[in-house]
Parts: sequence; C-alpha cells; structure tokens
Amino acid sequence: MKKLPIGIASLKEIIQEDYLYVDKTNTALKLITEGKYYFLSRPRRFGKSLFLDTLKEIFQGNKALFKGLYIEDKYDFVSYPVIRISFNSGDYKSLQSMQQRMHEVLTLSQNELGLTCKEGLSLGGCLEELIYKAHKKYNQRVVVLIDEYDKPILDNIENPEMAKIARDELKSFYSVIKGADEYLRFAFLTGVSKFSKVSLFSGLNNLNDITLDENYATICGYTQEDVETSFEEHLKGQDFDKIKEWYNGYQWLGKSVYNPFDILLFIQKGYVYENYWFSTATPTFLLKILEQNNYFLPNLENIVADSKLLDSFDVDYIKLETLMWQTGYLTISKAWEGFDGMNYALSIPNKEVQISLMGSISEYISNITNPKIIKNALYHTLATEDLSTLKSNLHALFASIAYTHFTKTKLYEFEGYYVSVFYAYLKALGIPLVGEDVTNKGRIDLALFLPNALYIIEFKLDSDTALAQIKAKSYHEKYRDQNKPIYLVGITFDSKERNVSKVEWERAG
Repeated sequence: MKKLPIGIASLKEIIQEDYLYVDKTNTALKLITEGKYYFLSRPRRFGKSLFLDTLKEIFQGNKALFKGLYIEDKYDFVSYPVIRISFNSGDYKSLQSMQQRMHEVLTLSQNELGLTCKEGLSLGGCLEELIYKAHKKYNQRVVVLIDEYDKPILDNIENPEMAKIARDELKSFYSVIKGADEYLRFAFLTGVSKFSKVSLFSGLNNLNDITLDENYATICGYTQEDVETSFEEHLKGQDFDKIKEWYNGYQWLGKSVYNPFDILLFIQKGYVYENYWFSTATPTFLLKILEQNNYFLPNLENIVADSKLLDSFDVDYIKLETLMWQTGYLTISKAWEGFDGMNYALSIPNKEVQISLMGSISEYISNITNPKIIKNALYHTLATEDLSTLKSNLHALFASIAYTHFTKTKLYEFEGYYVSVFYAYLKALGIPLVGEDVTNKGRIDLALFLPNALYIIEFKLDSDTALAQIKAKSYHEKYRDQNKPIYLVGITFDSKERNVSKVEWERAG
C-alpha cells in the first residue's frame, strides 16, 4: 500500500519515495500544448503547489519521473530553464520585510540557474533580467511559475494600508512578464484570491484565467472517481456516500472535487469524521465582516452571483460573498446564462464546512463560553419532538450572551441578529435546513428537516404574530408530501429583555 503524501508538494519526492500520486498530467499536457499564459485561483490546501511542481518537472525534461503516467508517451520532454517563485512562506507585514523575502526568492532562482542580477535593480528589474539571461544562457525560452502570488496581500488583509502597498509592489513586479513575451515559453500564476485586473493585473492582461473553466475544473483536488479508485485500498470497507457528504462538493463548473487534505487526513486519522481542512485556518477576518455588517446568515442559502461579483476582490472593497467563495467556504452549486451574462448560485460545499464554519460563526457572534451544552440541548429538543423545552433552551442560549456583546452595536435592535444566531447554531449541528424558504405565499424564515419531523419556524421582534403568520399563509402546505410530522413554531424576541419572550407551537393537522 502506497504511503499518503500528507503535506508533500514535491512530485520528485512523491514518485521516488513511493507515495500515492493522483495523476494530473493529462491536465498539465492540455495547458502546455494549448496556451502560454495562465492564471488559476483555488482555496488553500487544494494542491496548487504540487501541480506547479509537476509543471516544473515536465518543463525541466525529467521524463523518468513520469513513468506510467498519462503524459509519459505523449510529450517531448525538452528541457527549459524554469524560474520558480513561491510566496508560500515569509514575513510580509512591512514593505521592507516583503521586499527582503522577494529578494530571497529571486536569489533561489538565480542560484538554480547559475545566474545573478546586477546590483541596484528593482525586484521587477531583477526578474526581467533573470528571464533575459536564462534565455541567453540556455538558448531556450523561459518558464515562469508563481505560487501563492497574492499571499503578501492576504497576510495584510486586516491592515488595508499595508495591503495596498503590497498590491502595488506586486503589480509592478508581475507587469514585467508581459514585456518579456519573446523570451517566454510558458507562465502560470496561482493563488487563493482573484484580484480584479484593474487593481493588480493591468500590466499583465494577457493571462488566460482558468479559474472558472470547465476544462480545468478538476485541475486541483480529487474527484469521486479518484477517491474510489486511487484510494480504493486505503478506504476499503468505508461508506463512500458518507465520505462524499462530508468532504466532496467543491465545484468550478465541472465535476465536483474533494480537498486532498481532507481525504489524506481522514485516512491517516483512522476514518474519523472531523474538520481537517477547515481547522488549518480560522477565518477571523470573515467573522469580523459578518459581525460588522449585521449579515443575515440565512441569506447564505440564497446567494446568486455574476462573474463581476466573483472577480471583485480587492483591498479597497471586499464583498463578503466574494471572500467566502474565493476562500472555499462557498462553492458554485448551479450556473445558468442570464440576459446579461452568466449567473452562479453559491452554497456551502459540504458537511465539514457547514458544521465548522457555522460553529465558528455561532460562537463568534454570540460570544458564549460553553456553546456545546446549548447545542446539545437544542438538538435533543428537536430530535425528540419535545417542544415544551424549546423556550427554555432558547432562553438559555440568549441569556448566555454577554450584555457587552449587545451594547457594542445595538444588535438587540435587529430581528436578524436573533435569527442568525439560532440559524448558525442549528447549521453547526449539521441539521439540514433552508433559510428564507420560498413558498407561493411568502418566505418561511427557517424550515428544518430532521429524520423524525419537519419544523416550520417564523421569528418576530416585539410582536407575537409569528405562529399566526405561518397558519395564515399555510407555509407548511409546501411539505405535505414529506410523510412525517410537521410542527409550526412561532418565536418572539423582546428587544428590551434581549431574549426570547414567547414560543408558540402546534402540530399541523
């Protein structure tokens, strides 16, 4: 049984040390033979670095590494000089430390190619000279591969002034690539975010953005077929449907994929269903944006974006939906052509992200010391259909929220805050639900789908008309065919008490 390549981004090490490798060389060959300049955005830990390293080995002519792989007998392994630039690590918190790290990265490429840049050149000037000298020395056009192109900016996303400085420095650095066209064979840039061309790539507008290209949807990540075949021996006896529910679901217009980190850790940790990918980085900046904007969390169920929204990331203007999509917390669940271009429905990709993200959000926006007790009590109430305890559980939830948390932004004045807290707690439990559920007579605040029962829930602030509204608009009629008990639940919040004041319910007849 082959070893699991956890955290390994070197193709040479994977092949020579007999680690498992999911063959992506068919995609690499397509890129190499059909174009010259490419850009790819994917969330963290999706295998971008390994794919870039695979391209490096192909372009350096290391054919022996590709024995038995798709590309082996389909490509003439000519050796090209490769400039590999990675901003994966380093300190980017100041302009000086950023420039120092960029200088170190360029020095690595100079050493690998046996070249040096003249003293006094700018960082962009050094890259430009390195391309020219490599072409002249090796009598071949040059390959430029840039990994995590945006990390110096993202590392400063909570410091807008430094983020702008990093953006402008990188804009100048990357712009020299276009001017070196006659010396280049291939250029490929990858990162997490997709900055607008105006803000970062105005000097490099010849890139083919393959982020949303069905032909390259599976360029990073594992498909269902990969998991069931390449990992067949490792996953023998496991429930593939449950694995898919937990970890599959990331889509870029083609087949859905798994994050490799999830599958590798799931196997290595003994098949325990946990938040492996999510735990590698807490989305603190995302949480702060949610709170600052009083974002109504059930709206996450109904996001429709166009290509402009998906491309609109910049330090001057960060749209929440754009940030969540580019960082992997939302994915494309549906795409269709509208009158003014493509439209994309966004949704949470899988159970891991749902439970982990909503767990983080619920704890952040409620600031409760021990949320697990309250979550368990809520779940027990719903799972056992014991609605007599629902009010006391909800009262305990909101009573646990520190008074100072309300007074910072007067959250108690917003009905959406109470709904968002309740929604996030239920989502964090993994309960299937629909927020702002549309019927022919209006929108249901929340529809919950438990194995034993279905709950139609309406919320009101300082008004006890919630249950009456459900009945008047017959919201539950939509789900008559579910063949399970349907409970109608009206919940009233009191802005003065900052808590639940009334819970009414009845079973639909």
